[in-house]
Amino acid sequence: MLVVTFTGRTALSAPGTGAGYSIWSYKIESTGAGSSGGGELPAQQKIALALPREVDVRGPDRYPDVPQLQGIFIQRDATSSRQYVGRQSAAPGTQTISFVAPTSETTCEVLLVKAPQGQSLAAVPFATSPTNAPGTVQLLPAPVVGSPINGRPPAEFAGLLPYASELFGIYQPLAGWYGLQNSLRFARSSADKASTSLSRESFSGSAARTLSDDALAALAERFESAAQGVLSPVGLVNLFRQYFFEFDTFLGSPTGHLWLSPGSTVELVETSTRRTLVERTAEQAEETSRKVEESLTAQDDIADAVKEDNANDTKLGVSASGGANAVGIYHADASVSFGVSNTVKKSSEETHRHSRTQSSKVTSEIKRNFKTTFKTVTETTDTSSRRYVVQNPSTTKLVNYELRRKMRKVGVQLQHIGTRLCWQVYLPVPGRRLGLGDLVHIAPAPDLTSINKPEPPPPLVAKTTQFTGAFPIRKQPGTPDPPEINMEFVHHPIPDSDDITDHDNARHAVARMDYTPSPPEQGYTLKDNVRFLSAAPGRAFVPHLIRVNQEKTGFAVFAQFFNSGDLSPMGLNFDLTWDPPQTNDAHERYAAEKKIYDAEVAELQRTAYASAVRERLGLVSAMRPRPSQDLRNEERQVIYGSVIHKLKPYEMFEDAHLGAELLRQIFDVDEMLYFVAPDYWRPHTVPTTPPTPPDPPEPTKDSLGKYPVPDPSVLAGRTVLSWYSQTDTANALDPQGQATPEWRVNYLITEETQPSPLGSSLGWLIEIDGDARRNEFLNAAWAKAVLPVRPGREPDALRWLRKADVEGEAALGLDYEWKTGDPDNYHGKKVGEVLDILASELQVSNTAIANTVATEEVFETGFDPLEGGFTPADPYKVFDQWIEVLPTDQVVAVEVAYDPKTGQQIPVQG
Repeated sequence: MLVVTFTGRTALSAPGTGAGYSIWSYKIESTGAGSSGGGELPAQQKIALALPREVDVRGPDRYPDVPQLQGIFIQRDATSSRQYVGRQSAAPGTQTISFVAPTSETTCEVLLVKAPQGQSLAAVPFATSPTNAPGTVQLLPAPVVGSPINGRPPAEFAGLLPYASELFGIYQPLAGWYGLQNSLRFARSSADKASTSLSRESFSGSAARTLSDDALAALAERFESAAQGVLSPVGLVNLFRQYFFEFDTFLGSPTGHLWLSPGSTVELVETSTRRTLVERTAEQAEETSRKVEESLTAQDDIADAVKEDNANDTKLGVSASGGANAVGIYHADASVSFGVSNTVKKSSEETHRHSRTQSSKVTSEIKRNFKTTFKTVTETTDTSSRRYVVQNPSTTKLVNYELRRKMRKVGVQLQHIGTRLCWQVYLPVPGRRLGLGDLVHIAPAPDLTSINKPEPPPPLVAKTTQFTGAFPIRKQPGTPDPPEINMEFVHHPIPDSDDITDHDNARHAVARMDYTPSPPEQGYTLKDNVRFLSAAPGRAFVPHLIRVNQEKTGFAVFAQFFNSGDLSPMGLNFDLTWDPPQTNDAHERYAAEKKIYDAEVAELQRTAYASAVRERLGLVSAMRPRPSQDLRNEERQVIYGSVIHKLKPYEMFEDAHLGAELLRQIFDVDEMLYFVAPDYWRPHTVPTTPPTPPDPPEPTKDSLGKYPVPDPSVLAGRTVLSWYSQTDTANALDPQGQATPEWRVNYLITEETQPSPLGSSLGWLIEIDGDARRNEFLNAAWAKAVLPVRPGREPDALRWLRKADVEGEAALGLDYEWKTGDPDNYHGKKVGEVLDILASELQVSNTAIANTVATEEVFETGFDPLEGGFTPADPYKVFDQWIEVLPTDQVVAVEVAYDPKTGQQIPVQG
């Protein structure tokens, strides 16, 4: 096994080196048998350390007189994030690699690479000590990234009190215990027949403790030891505190240059501007909408920036300290070791990686935050900017000035401040019971005054008219004798017979007369209810039948009796009813004009609706978000209600409120945290059969809030629940080049809307006045709730969770697999016994006043320099330290001189 150790730094006194650089040396040796021979370190082989590309490693050719650098090479690839510093071994065995780099020390990930002559370098596993496990990447002391940090060394600031601090933690599930809640959740979604037979009864008794139950045994086979943390009901949260110390200031690299001729005076106006990515609206000029990382540019201090980054980081679990300040908890991999020392060390490494990355990010944001512009003016102006007068008193010499920014040096330390035992449980669809804000927006009706609305013609209705027609007195054709004066015709046996006779049946007359009256308007048709009114004065007539013709244009009347009178035609009066036509020219003309009018109105309405949607999009995108703490508290209420239901207090106690209070004595409900699922909701088809509602039930159409709107109908179509989405299609080309419909759930934007929130492209439900964390919560398929145990109540919590209807005792009777670094008293114990030992240890450590004092020691004794920069944490110890350099808004003019021949800077004379 290859072992790489850092042997130290040596002061470099070579001319032209500059302050802040040293010789760094590392020893590479082999601990295997025969390592002094060829072995792992043969002769004529390249071996090198892979350092971050940003480290300022100076070439060995600049120091030909330094013996440690003889034979050292530096290899940099344009596409690689690493640079390789090494040598070609002249003899087999232990090798030493030395190089020149900034003196300031940090800890970073280092790789070891080697290759035979003529081959490419390849990474090989190595360890940092003979007892550590090998790996291709290891943490080693290394130079800081960038140029050397100027100013006094950190040791001179011992005793300095921190000016700010930030609390956060690392959560690790403890693998080995198969919890009832999580295991049943997996079994219900598993296709494994053996797992689906699991029940609550499977998790109690001797068969459960030894995994003799077939269903539990099948479940155990599905998971490796580390993956069992998914099913475990318990875990550990290691809490850490980050301290910020104000070290000294120094002048940074030049930001500008000016020169003054002999005897001249120049007035400088310094305008300092802040780069803030903020978009404002006229109505809400005080509110900002900005991306999370961009928001860091509003901060001048690294402590404030770290706090804001933690508040906006969607990867943190959400907890609370004392019900007030939020505490971010990061999730780490499951631990198969129950030893507190092992979990603290693993958590400290995770903390180191996260906090260094985070501080580097926010520092770079702050550095981009400052921009200074200088204007050279020849007269005094009334300005609020800073003004400086620079004068050259010499009458013979040209004077040069460099404008250098004043920089701050901030020290950062990390300390472990405690370990908490926790209960973890998964909850499905956590955001289903959260109500959303409905934006009330009434769209104005479109203005139709510009469109000429056609006047409708009178309606086509039935009409009644009077008609008088002549009934001639005629003899029936083919009969001999015509009618005579005042002769009565009375015999008409059949209603529709054309023939009628007198009393003696001797004379025959025509009984029928057809009439074609004029309609009241064109297109009207005669109805069948023609009514006889009267005959002309002095004449007698009784109709037997009145029949309308098939065309409805006229009718025929058949006489049952009439008197011939003076043989002149007899006037008959009728009452006629006319049916209107289906349409006429006026109505057809009106229908055509109305169709054009409706189309124009519809276009205006579509335009008005589109304008309303545009306006609503603008209102939605500019909506002021609610305070994040309020949103988190609501989410915690929902999570807490589901967690309490999981613990079944209402079945264990007659008084539900008393049960909840008794639980609070064991579990620290105020510090409960939760992690939302990484597999968020995606658009899908709606199932035809609705799923069975969970307990407690989800809201339905009949659900009401505490203060409902008196008349919800007035808000129909006038509220906006979320950011608008639309299912649309695009004609994508398939592999054959044919246009094929491609459906997507898209979101709507305009040229004036703010950038759409996270999840818009995924078809998420977006809360208008929520934040990114709330939207993830609403669309999460599940959430994991982690409930810390109150300090000192760890054994009570384990006894509670082992109950049959809470988490059971599956696998607690198996032998515990002892890991390197575990306490010796874990040997030969069962999983349940080790958990009891762990709970007892935590009960003692979390209630010991000495540990409490240790967590506050930094606030009393101040900064204590940490040798080496980083070491895996022991409980309650400071374990990590680094330095960040931040710009200020101050610029200093420094006189400089240059050699006119070489162009090199030289000391200023006199």
